[in-house]
This record gives sequence, C-alpha cells and structure tokens, in this order.
Amino acid sequence: MNRRASKIFRRGGRPQAASGLVELTEGLEHARGLDRAARTLSTAVRRALPKGPVKDVLHGVPAGHPAHPPLTDLPMGAWISVAVLDLLPGTRRAAQVLVGAGLAGAVPTALTGLADWSALHREQQRVGLVHAMGTTTATLLYSASLVARTRGYDGAGKGLGYAGLGALMVGGYLGGHLAFRQAAGASHADQVAHLVPLGWHDLCSVDELPDGWPVQRRLGYISLFVLRTGDDVHVLADRCSHLAGPLHQGRVITDDNADLCVVCPWHGSTFRVDDGSVVHGPATGRQPAFESRVLEDGTVQVRPAS
Repeated sequence: MNRRASKIFRRGGRPQAASGLVELTEGLEHARGLDRAARTLSTAVRRALPKGPVKDVLHGVPAGHPAHPPLTDLPMGAWISVAVLDLLPGTRRAAQVLVGAGLAGAVPTALTGLADWSALHREQQRVGLVHAMGTTTATLLYSASLVARTRGYDGAGKGLGYAGLGALMVGGYLGGHLAFRQAAGASHADQVAHLVPLGWHDLCSVDELPDGWPVQRRLGYISLFVLRTGDDVHVLADRCSHLAGPLHQGRVITDDNADLCVVCPWHGSTFRVDDGSVVHGPATGRQPAFESRVLEDGTVQVRPAS
C-alpha cells in the first residue's frame, strides 16, 4: 500500500473519512448534557400517554412491530420527491401538494416516535433527542416552504425546502443509528428457534419452583422465565423483547381477560405467560414461549412452543 492510500486508514483498518461521522454520532450516546431535557420530555410523554389502547397503537402492538419506522417513509418520500420536482419545469402545483402531504404524514410519525422514544434507555434517548431535533427542524422548514409557495414566493419556497431536506437527512441518519446500531425497536428476546435443539430438555426439579413466584432458570445459552402455578409450569424466554429486561424480576398480574401475565420491570411491557403474546407495549414482538411437562420423578422438561 502506498503512503497516500495508507493515510485513509487508522489502526485496525477503519477508514478515517467514515470514522469522523461515526465518532460524532457515537459521542451523542455519552452527551450527558442532553439528559435534563430528555428526562423532562420523556416524563411529560409518559404522563400524557398512560398504559392503554392508544399507547399500544402508537407503539405498534396491533401490527406486531413498531409503527414509527414505516411511517417515516411518508414525509421522507414526499419531501425527497419535492426536491426532484423543484428541479423540473411545470411542477409547481405537484410540489406544493407533496410538501403538504409530507407535513400531514409528519404528525402520526412524530406521535409514534415520541411514544417509542419515551421508553428507551438513556443512551438511546440522547441520540433520539437530537434525531427529533433534526426532523422537527425539517418539519418547520417545510411548513415555511409551504407558506412561501402558497403566497407565490416559489424561489424562497424551494430554498426552504432544500434546507428542510438537509435537516431531514441528518435526522434520518440518526434514526438509522438508533435502529441499526443501538437496536431501538428490534426484538431483544433470545431467538430460541435456532439456539435450542428440537425435542424435550430437562430444566429443573418441580420442587425447586415456588408456587406463584417467577424464577430464572437456564437452558444452555438461554435464560428462562419460569412460573409455577399449582400443577402448571409456564416458561418464557427471560429477556424482554423490548430492551432485554429480566422478566423473572417482574410483577405477575391478571389482565382484563383473567389471563396470567408478567410485567417487565424496566419499561412495563406486559406478556401473557401462557403463550408470550403482548398485552401492552412498548414491546411489540411476542415473547418466545416454551411448552412444559413434569415427569413422574418431578423433572420439569421444556421445548420451544411450535
């Protein structure tokens, strides 16, 4: 490798050109100066959105995955299209309509994003706060762009639109960091299908399990939530699908349908212990569940539920 080429690499082969942006973004994860604003806003969001059906819809519980990421396609798609149309003649009306459509799509996108953000870890909230600043700035710039366009100031409207696009790209990049580097919105539950072989596996003696009180047991690499109620033994993957909270430390409750549930101690996600289905968010993914049986000698055996 010649001297010029070698200058673009750091130790370990990391390209310098990319590392500056990556290090800046990773630095946001440790920016404690954002914590006060994050606490204030997240507290306000949680008070405004108590646990219930509205909050579950905003999280995406009925859909089975977070609602925010797909909704971001609405404003982003509309506003990127505006940037293209503004370069072409005879597209004034179409561009104006798309700016308005993007603003309309920004409303549910922001609401779902706030709901998810309020239930994230501190490092994720720091990045998410700056992400929200970027997208809010973009929304304000596109609002000003729409006003300018409707008043006939097309040049100013286009300029504001391109400024909004720049802010949108910054917000979008940070959103990608949240989703793909910090795994906000991804399932954090152990994926038992490829970690646990087929068939029944010895877990423990039934005498080790207190009645009505959840405990943690291990099956190979997997940590399990185990709850005995009388003669029944309920088993779920212990790492909460939302952000890997320890379910065995959670509260056991009965929901409105008289089904036994466990509430994650970290962010309040609620799962039915029979099958791991989500009762309340912020979790949207079903908790991996296990079938169980007790042999005559008192050995509890489990296998992944089909």
